[in-house]
Amino acid sequence: MAPPTPLLAVRGSEGLYMVNGPPLFTENTAFQRESGKNSKVFAFSKDGSLFAWCNGEQVNIVNVTSHEVLRSFDQPKTVCLEFSPKSNVLVTWQPYTTSKDGGAGVPNLQLFDVNTGKFLKSFIQKKMQNWCPCWSDDESICARSVNNELHFFENNNFSTIANKLHLQKVTDFVISPGDQPTKVAVYVPGSKGAPSFVRLYQYPNFGGPQSALANKSFFKADKVTMLWNSKATAVLVIASTEVDKTGASYYGEQNLHYIATNGESAVVQLPKNGPIYDATWSPNSAEFCVVYGFMPAKATIFNLKCDPVFDFGTGPHNAAYYSPQGHILVLAGFGNLNGQLDVWDVKNYKLISKPQASDSTYFAWCPDGEHIVTATCSPRLRVGNGYKIWHYTGPVLYKYEVQQNAELWQVAWQPFLDGVFPAKAVTYAVPSKAPNDEPKAAQAYRPPALRNKPVTSSKLHEDEPPQNMRSKNGDKPLSKTALKNQRKHEAKKVAKQEARAEGSQEVTPASPVQNASQNAAPSITSGDPEVDKKIKNLKKKLKAIEQLKDQAATGKQLEKNQVCLFIYYSVIGDALHSTLKVLKCTISTL
Repeated sequence: MAPPTPLLAVRGSEGLYMVNGPPLFTENTAFQRESGKNSKVFAFSKDGSLFAWCNGEQVNIVNVTSHEVLRSFDQPKTVCLEFSPKSNVLVTWQPYTTSKDGGAGVPNLQLFDVNTGKFLKSFIQKKMQNWCPCWSDDESICARSVNNELHFFENNNFSTIANKLHLQKVTDFVISPGDQPTKVAVYVPGSKGAPSFVRLYQYPNFGGPQSALANKSFFKADKVTMLWNSKATAVLVIASTEVDKTGASYYGEQNLHYIATNGESAVVQLPKNGPIYDATWSPNSAEFCVVYGFMPAKATIFNLKCDPVFDFGTGPHNAAYYSPQGHILVLAGFGNLNGQLDVWDVKNYKLISKPQASDSTYFAWCPDGEHIVTATCSPRLRVGNGYKIWHYTGPVLYKYEVQQNAELWQVAWQPFLDGVFPAKAVTYAVPSKAPNDEPKAAQAYRPPALRNKPVTSSKLHEDEPPQNMRSKNGDKPLSKTALKNQRKHEAKKVAKQEARAEGSQEVTPASPVQNASQNAAPSITSGDPEVDKKIKNLKKKLKAIEQLKDQAATGKQLEKNQVCLFIYYSVIGDALHSTLKVLKCTISTL
């Protein structure tokens, strides 16, 4: 049976609608388009079977296959919504407001049973950050953070708190993916000189530090990002500070920590200084990719021992995206970078393509692992809104731009469960169905006198090639010692070339003072202290003449005494040269 065709949901000022994925790229007419600008948010269920959105009047849920409206909820102010992992619960959030008399506001976080349409529970959730409760994949556990405590509910029974984890000032937590037993990673920031820490617990064993599976404490952490691998065996922790006290980075300081459920932990040693832009796990859970360092940034794959497996070199990158099957990795540069995409076959570590997705604010892999969508969305960018669908080998297969004065707000692929789309063999060429009209990179201005001469490199930093391209034959990567020796050899070669170039240049005639100073450079000894003293004094006066001339030539304002000395030395300069010459001749005849 052929795999299904993923849908692409599109929301903007032109309405909310769905587009058939590759190879069709046509609007899905079975889904009734929501016209107008009132659609505020949408979300797919984890398996892609359900689709929910808010149109400013109510929240609707439809079956994606039959497009039948299953449920509608009276929640017109909803700006965030999410399905539970097995699509049994729909969560909606609207901005928190208080009453006019200053009293407590009404609960703004609502939970509904998708199957029956029944209202389940409501909570007060003031902040949009971490607004959604977290479920385990089988929905046996649900948790949310409340005033330094984590409240756990079981089997979607929200009337009773089944367990609590109390930690002073706990600010973040993440539940592990996958099957039982469920694990929880929690973060507590440091205070009063005490370090921050992340602990891993296995639910429901919350007895204290002794019952934790692993514990990692560290300084320099105002906030953290915790990332579980898909097998729930380890967590990556990106610890960030708002300010870099050394002044090296405007964006603060970051460190990467590795914590395993078997108790092992380590600081991931990154070979280049600078920010950590992104870290992501491979779907195989055995490797992770980190993009880091001052621009041009480096990208490296590490194993579970935190040892580097492959170094992609440097380039304009600040994000990394594995395909759903894990066989392809895209290194991208968005934001203030030019949108370059480096697409890699991570099994053979071979570069597949380098397309250019300029001005992109969004990137996502299609579930089939062969196509990519990039989009320019408002309000991040209000000009040139639209989206493109690419094949990973480089060509643009479909391109859509919104009409003038219209905006694009959100696009997303319909998700599918793992295994629906198996990994296919990597290819390196595919025919394009749409012209790739990406603008060419702007060329640096060159004055007319240099336009017919060879172009020389003007980069502040030369890009470092990938690990497998640093040896001459390309078969084996160079060791650190061999790479160091190669760099020394290349530096010597460049120095020789520069020396030859300088030697071939026309030599300009030297001034009399320069000739005199150069002639006076060798050490002259007569054996007579008085004569040597005269020679030394003459050298000092000639040097003073040289310094004053240099200062006058650069436009520096001379003091009155310096002006007098300059005039005096200029008048007697020739006499000084003659005297020095006579002394040298006399010494040579002795």
